[in-house]
Amino acid sequence: MKQLRNTLLFLILNFGGLAIGSWLMNGGPLSEWYTELNQAPWTPPGFVFGIAWTLVMFFFAVYLGKLFTVENTRKQTIAFFIQFILNVSWNYVFFNQHRILFAFIILVLLTTLLFIYYFRGSKKLGNYKYLLIPYLIWLCIATSLNLYILVQN
Repeated sequence: MKQLRNTLLFLILNFGGLAIGSWLMNGGPLSEWYTELNQAPWTPPGFVFGIAWTLVMFFFAVYLGKLFTVENTRKQTIAFFIQFILNVSWNYVFFNQHRILFAFIILVLLTTLLFIYYFRGSKKLGNYKYLLIPYLIWLCIATSLNLYILVQN
């Protein structure tokens, strides 16, 4: 029951973060600024982003629900909030402020944090750590897209 409660809490927090990030995007991928950028040839169609983030945040919430059930420490709480801030702030920095290099640095930090979760996380989680794989893959794709825009614009 505690794991279900934790998972629901993280579903609310994760999807709340997506909503805040979306609100901070200032038109985001539909903005004139973004559409005029030289984008990577592997940039997926816009609808893929919504699907990907929905799946990523769902799996991440299940992972966090289990993590905070078996190991609820101050360190875990701080790591979650750092992840939350990095994830939400990228939208503002990239789409609203057009700070492509700073946005790239945010993605590198966020990706590093998720790899730490994956490789150095609690051994008590067992196979739950595999729920991080979609997030890791998506962050690698996002980082490559951001890097391409940084280099080509």
